[in-house]
Amino acid sequence: MSTIQKRIHEQLTSNPVVLYMKGTPQFPRCGFSAGAVQILKGCGVTDFFAVDVLMDEDLRQGVKDYASWPTFPQLFVKGDLIGGVDIMREMSENGELQQLLKDAGVVA
Repeated sequence: MSTIQKRIHEQLTSNPVVLYMKGTPQFPRCGFSAGAVQILKGCGVTDFFAVDVLMDEDLRQGVKDYASWPTFPQLFVKGDLIGGVDIMREMSENGELQQLLKDAGVVA
């Protein structure tokens, strides 16, 4: 396992909710990342680990390789890839995302 893959694995195993995104939750650098943050907040998630993939090209490519998912944002819950903003939105609309976050102990 490469150094970058170890770093990603550590982030995913140390934090129940990880969002790899463009920018930060306070200053998203694309509409999709902004939407992902809004969906998480709408589900009641107040604390999550966000990683700005624009700050580190090796990490950005490493996450793509790790998840076999080519675009950002990417949401992981309990180390499992959930998907991008479209999947998050769909899951939120039908209640699946809220239940997943509840089952993970992230929201009440």
